[in-house]
Amino acid sequence: MEEYLQRIGASRTSSLAELQERHLLSVPFENLDTHLDTRIVLEIPWLHEKIVGRRRGGFCYEVNGLFAELLRDLGFTVELLSARVFGDERRLGPPGDHVALVVDGEWLVDVGFGTFSLHPLSWTSREEQRDPAGVFRLEDHGADVDVFHDGEPAYRLDRRPRELAEFVPTCWWHQTAPESHFRKGPMATRPFPGGRITVTDKQVVVTENGHKTSTEVEDPAAAFLEHFGIEFEPGHFRQSNASGVLRQL
Repeated sequence: MEEYLQRIGASRTSSLAELQERHLLSVPFENLDTHLDTRIVLEIPWLHEKIVGRRRGGFCYEVNGLFAELLRDLGFTVELLSARVFGDERRLGPPGDHVALVVDGEWLVDVGFGTFSLHPLSWTSREEQRDPAGVFRLEDHGADVDVFHDGEPAYRLDRRPRELAEFVPTCWWHQTAPESHFRKGPMATRPFPGGRITVTDKQVVVTENGHKTSTEVEDPAAAFLEHFGIEFEPGHFRQSNASGVLRQL
């Protein structure tokens, strides 16, 4: 895992909070493979080659799955928890819609939810928790736990520990189902100190100190390379069509 630590600019003596923040600042949350018809494999060697070897990012199953492996290698105890994401009108997505981590039985850690906390959240507290990314709160919902971000529900966690392989069906669903929000269009996003940058095949959006600017994208491949170092073969794709699928050239 030494190459992984180098990838995120951390070391074996880094704290859990430092590991999470450095990961988020280094590894983008992105869904590009979903739009390039590349099958995502939820196995550690495949994820390591993609995220560390090719310096890519991924969505929740990928980045949280590999981050859990790093934390275990560093001596932490990690459980993978299944979550259902709240969507429009607070409707819940399917079971296994998301995966998050509980570390050492004390901390909720999530590097795979796009805009979320930069630092670990207390798993046992039900008070408001302030983070550079906003105000978070956990609330018991029967046997489950709801996670709120700035007053809005983000997802509902099932407390039962899971294995990464259990998320293969929902990972496949998110890659292939027209109803999956990951199919709406290619994107990559990553926070930076004081803000966030998001790139799609149509625009670059930068939010800094509460001010948002948007720039149209003429060459998506060039935009992903410039802002995230993600390189594609020349002419690999252009803007997505109406169904959100990248057009091959």
